[in-house]
Amino acid sequence: MHVSQPLASALALLSVQSAAGAAITIDKVRRNESTVARYSLPQDSSDPAARSAQLDATRAGYEYGPPVAGGPYYPSGKLGTVKGAADLASLQADLTPQEALVGKDAAAATAAEAAGKFNNLQTVEDYELLYDGQWTNTLPKGPVPGVLTNYTQDLLFSMERLSTSPYALRRLIPGTDWVPFWVNDSVTLKVSGSPLWALFLEGRLFYADHSDQASLPRTERFAAACDALFFIDKASGDFLPLAIRTGVGQSTIYTPEDDAADWLLAKIMYNANDFWFAQWNHLAATHQVLQITWLAAIRSLSVEHPVYALLDRLAFQAFAIQPLAASILFEPGGAVDQVFGFTGAAAQEYATGLYNGGHGAFQANYFKTDLQERGLINSKSGPALTHFPFYEDASVIYDAIRTFMTSFVGSYYASDADVKADVELQAWAKEANGPAKAHDFPSTISTRETIIDILTHVAHLGSTAHHAVNTNELLSVSSTLPFHPPALYSPVPATKGGNPDVAGFLPPFSQVVTQLSFAGLFARPLLENTNRSLTHMFDDPEMLSKMNPQTEEAAAEFKGAMEAFSDRVAARGFDAQGLSQGMPFVWQALDPRVAPYSITV
Repeated sequence: MHVSQPLASALALLSVQSAAGAAITIDKVRRNESTVARYSLPQDSSDPAARSAQLDATRAGYEYGPPVAGGPYYPSGKLGTVKGAADLASLQADLTPQEALVGKDAAAATAAEAAGKFNNLQTVEDYELLYDGQWTNTLPKGPVPGVLTNYTQDLLFSMERLSTSPYALRRLIPGTDWVPFWVNDSVTLKVSGSPLWALFLEGRLFYADHSDQASLPRTERFAAACDALFFIDKASGDFLPLAIRTGVGQSTIYTPEDDAADWLLAKIMYNANDFWFAQWNHLAATHQVLQITWLAAIRSLSVEHPVYALLDRLAFQAFAIQPLAASILFEPGGAVDQVFGFTGAAAQEYATGLYNGGHGAFQANYFKTDLQERGLINSKSGPALTHFPFYEDASVIYDAIRTFMTSFVGSYYASDADVKADVELQAWAKEANGPAKAHDFPSTISTRETIIDILTHVAHLGSTAHHAVNTNELLSVSSTLPFHPPALYSPVPATKGGNPDVAGFLPPFSQVVTQLSFAGLFARPLLENTNRSLTHMFDDPEMLSKMNPQTEEAAAEFKGAMEAFSDRVAARGFDAQGLSQGMPFVWQALDPRVAPYSITV
């Protein structure tokens, strides 16, 4: 697999964003390197006229071009096109060594298959052999402990909704929601110990809905359009699956009371739908939101502004993903067409629909606001989740980010009056809500709390929100086989029963290599323990040297907190019950020494 040619295609896409005949050059300058001697607020500028003139020139050079791969505007104009090309070149510098690792692993796996190591993938268990001494370059630590040995456990399936894919689930609230489909009480009583109505009225019923995938254009592969019910068990407090509905044909409902093969197949069908949602939701809710937020900021904030400097670091490579998605993922015959049950064109439209349908909202998707709105934390209905690994890990990082941002903002703005006096911040809010057409960005920035919220959310989107479902997590958990195929290779059964051959729904070896190779390109094992890791989010000596001592101290405190948290995450294993964070697998996607500080791909 080679990404150099698609990169050339991506650069060609950018060329149409610039003025006719304008040459695209790749800016080699390291980010944050500038002639600015000291970052300052506009009211403290030593040369307001020069600062204003520079900002006018920036606005003239950064225009709002049409979306490159759906979603919001993409930068165009003389300077905007150069910036997009520079971000692409930076991403290519990451992809080139990663592509080499993927090539080695794919070749080794192909040789192992030729030697008969995988038994022609005749059984579900044969798929576990795919990782035996394989994919060691792109996945040095192997799949996460438990994901290959415990995937038949219902607890693993349900707890993935609270860790590796936490954005589709919500609690059903009596008086506001309704039960989307009914499960026979005799079955519900056996599975949960309660009738369905009791689970609902007691606030113990949860729902995840992928039925909107039923009408998507399809490839030659297959996919269901599942929705599913989950519940909190009254006796154990465990979060468990209750039922899965396929959403196609007769829309068969599967439960844990079905035959083992039927129930395993149902969970695999759901996982294929959930994988589709998770990846295009991550594109819409993180990449595309950051893209338009950063573009509006570039047109509003002087490079002398400390907030600009911070955003410049947090938005590293932000303009790279859309042209890359257009040329590698969405194009006819591209990655989506090769591995999913739905087409690349469908993926682009689906992601755009998510972006415009609420998942691209800025304030509504603040970390804790979103989780509370979905009834996953601080719910007034029903018991709290006993374990919520995504929240447990992300909140440590989020709270540390917010502590840094509180210090940073407080060091530059002594009061809310200082925030109101910052004409560039006010211009950013006006720009985002005006020409940029960003969704749900604050209409005014009049308090220190508001700018703390904004900056904390930007950092969250590029780190904890993104890396929980993408980057290293793809290859290590959410695309591991046999439990997580992105498509089915036999039609969705019209009825259950008959002991289905589950292996017949899984990818053949050639497709396995394609699937894992694409996932491998998203991994970043080479960034572990480098200054690109999340531990170093604010640890930029050049940037900090132009800020104030309080910010430098806050950056050091953040780094120390992340190192301590990394020690805890890295030391995780199974307890006496064979669980980690209440799950039968060990989840370490947000280890700050391993996950990058920025959005990557």
